[in-house]
Amino acid sequence: MIHRLEIENFYSICETQVIDLRIGANVPDEEQRFAEINDGSSDRVPRTVALYGANASGKSTVLKALSVLRWFLSESINLPADARIPVLGFAGPEHEESPTRIRIHFDWIADLTSKDFVSALNMPFARYVYEIVFSGRPNLLGKSIHSEELRVHKGFGKSSRVFKRDEAGRVQAGAHFPIRGLGHVLTKLRPSVSLTSTIAQFAEHYPTQAFLTWARRITANIFLEKTEPDDNEVVHYYADRAQMVTELNKVIQKVDLGISSLLIAQSGEGPVIVLLHNGLNRPLGLPLESHGTRQFIKVFPHIKEALLTGGIAVLDELDSTIHPMLLPEILRWFHDPKENPHNAQLWFSGHSASLLEDLQKEEIFFTQKDSQGRTSIYGLKDIESVRRSDNFYQKYLGGVYGAVPRIG
Repeated sequence: MIHRLEIENFYSICETQVIDLRIGANVPDEEQRFAEINDGSSDRVPRTVALYGANASGKSTVLKALSVLRWFLSESINLPADARIPVLGFAGPEHEESPTRIRIHFDWIADLTSKDFVSALNMPFARYVYEIVFSGRPNLLGKSIHSEELRVHKGFGKSSRVFKRDEAGRVQAGAHFPIRGLGHVLTKLRPSVSLTSTIAQFAEHYPTQAFLTWARRITANIFLEKTEPDDNEVVHYYADRAQMVTELNKVIQKVDLGISSLLIAQSGEGPVIVLLHNGLNRPLGLPLESHGTRQFIKVFPHIKEALLTGGIAVLDELDSTIHPMLLPEILRWFHDPKENPHNAQLWFSGHSASLLEDLQKEEIFFTQKDSQGRTSIYGLKDIESVRRSDNFYQKYLGGVYGAVPRIG
C-alpha cells in the first residue's frame, strides 16, 4: 500500500505537494475502513483515496504521477535510444530548468533477495521510499534522469540504501540489492531509462524482479493522458483470462439489470464478447451494449486485478460513465476484507459529489488551482473543525471546503 506521495514540478503542480495518508492509532475506525501499515508502526492508511476538484484543477495530474512511476520503473527500456522521458514540469518561466521530483512511501516484502517473491503476500513486509528526480528543460522532448534512489526502513531504526543511481549513471547498492556480476548490464544504462527496467531487460536479477512485482501491481487507465482500450483489446484480454470472465459475471447484473452473463465466443475473425440478456432469444455483441456497460467492462480488470493481488488501482474519472448507484458498491469491495484480503488500494478522481456520503474524511483529498495555474492538494482531514457527522456532500457543493468550480 502507498502511505505517502510527494510531487514537485510536475505539469500543473509547481511547489512540492504532499498526500500523506497515514492515520494515527487514536483515530476511530468503527467501520474498519483503514488498513494497518506493514512496517511495525501503529499507523494505518485508507484503502480508498478520492480526489475531488474543478475541471483542470490537477486531479488527473496526481494519478498521472503514479502511472508514470509504474511505467518508468518497468517499461522505460522500451523508449527509443535517442528519446527523452515524456514528462514535463510546470510551465512557469521561473521553473524552466527546475527538477521534477516524485517520491513515494509504500510497504513491500522485506527481503528483495528472496527467490520466492512471487508469493510475496505471505512474506514479512517493510517500508520503502522510492524517489525519482528528472532534470532537463521542460520542452516537448521531455526530461532525462538526474537521480533515482530506493531506501528501506525495517523496524524503527534508520533507513538503509537499496540502490542509488546518479546523473552520470553511477550505481551504488546495498546488501538488499547485490549487483556483483552486473557490470556488463550497468554499462547499458541510458539517461532516459530506469535502473530496474534496464536490469530486467538484460539479466535475471531477483531483487529487481521482486521490486518490479510491486510496481507492476499498479494498474491505471491514465498515463500522460487518460487511455481507454478499444473493443478488440478488451476482447483479447478476457479471452486470455477465464478467471476474469468468471469474476465479471458475478457483478455484471448490477451494471445492467437485463444482462444474465458475458461469454467469449469464437467467430471467423477470432474471439468476440457476447452478452446474454434476460428475455432475449439471442445474444448481443459488445458494440450493441450501452456506453456505461461497455465502459464498466473495460475498467473492471483494473479493479479486480488490484483486489486479487493487493495492488493499486488508479482510475481517472471513475464516475464518468458508471451509474452512481454502482460506485458505492465498488468502494465496498475495497473496504470489505473478504473482497479485499490483501489490502489493495483504489486511487480515483471524480465529480460525483454524492459519493462523498460514502467516504470518510481521511479518504478525501481536494485539488485546487490558483490564479497562476498552480495546483495545491489538501485533505479533508487537514481542514479544521470537520466532523465525521458532517454532511460532506452538502458542504462541498456549498463551497465550504473549496475546490469547486466558480460559475458566473
